Amino acid sequence: MGLTKNILLWASANRWMKEHLPRYRFVRHAVTRFMPGETLQSALEAVVGLQKEGFSTVLTYLGENVTTLDEAKAVRDHYLAVLDAVHKGAHPTEISLKLTQLGLDLDPAPTRAYMEEILEAAHALGKFVWIDIESSSYVDRTLEIYSTLRKRYPHVGLCLQSYLYRTGDDVASLLPLQPSIRLVKGAYREPESVAYPKKEDVDRNYITLAERLMTELPSRIMKIGIATHDKSITGHIKTIARRLGISPDRFEFQMLYGIGRQAQRQLAQEGYHVRVLISYGSAWFPWYMRRLAERPANVWFVAKSLFVR
Repeated sequence: MGLTKNILLWASANRWMKEHLPRYRFVRHAVTRFMPGETLQSALEAVVGLQKEGFSTVLTYLGENVTTLDEAKAVRDHYLAVLDAVHKGAHPTEISLKLTQLGLDLDPAPTRAYMEEILEAAHALGKFVWIDIESSSYVDRTLEIYSTLRKRYPHVGLCLQSYLYRTGDDVASLLPLQPSIRLVKGAYREPESVAYPKKEDVDRNYITLAERLMTELPSRIMKIGIATHDKSITGHIKTIARRLGISPDRFEFQMLYGIGRQAQRQLAQEGYHVRVLISYGSAWFPWYMRRLAERPANVWFVAKSLFVR
């Protein structure tokens, strides 16, 4: 793992930086590269703009590792309000959330209960919900909760990470549930004992996992989100889809707001479904550091943006 990436991932977990750096105007300005604003309203305005261009969206309210159940309840209430807002606006929008936002560090029972409330509301409104994946220490608990929920709710999906050695086995264990899977590379600082340290190995595993999921798509996979900006990987995915006879409307590419807009448009012009992830909220610092760490070249881009209006 490169030095720059290591530093950025270390910063993402540093409490002092999380509390102090967002106070500086230049840091807040830099983050606009990746998110339209901190409020739900700003996120919904971005949804409308992308919708006019023909893109679907997924909203995620930033935050993780709440320390009280009152905070977890507030997150539950926020997502219920989000579902209501996107339904009233008739937006082709999904939501994505972290289980530690709903109190997983405190007690899995209320976390599961809050998820059920969100899924009940989403079902009534015809909306899809993604459960985001977090660091490796949470994977077992996340899979357990997802597996329980999936038996009752077909409109819930799970994010999996290609940098973890275990993910191939996790896919195999989930297949009997006919899951929906969003595949990402992974953006947490992990030891080499659990995660591939080299980018080429992460990429190779991503393609292997994606092909496994797409092979199962006709029978045992409900929905696939290919979440990457890597042009080499998107090229491999298109080749795999053609070889397997999978039409472009049977899966979707998922990409981050503000990154690779031309690539997003190109995929859409080729007939692929593109969904843009819009993040918002005041708890953006750890997430922002991980976004930079995913592609350290973005650090230079952001640095230039501070001086160019």
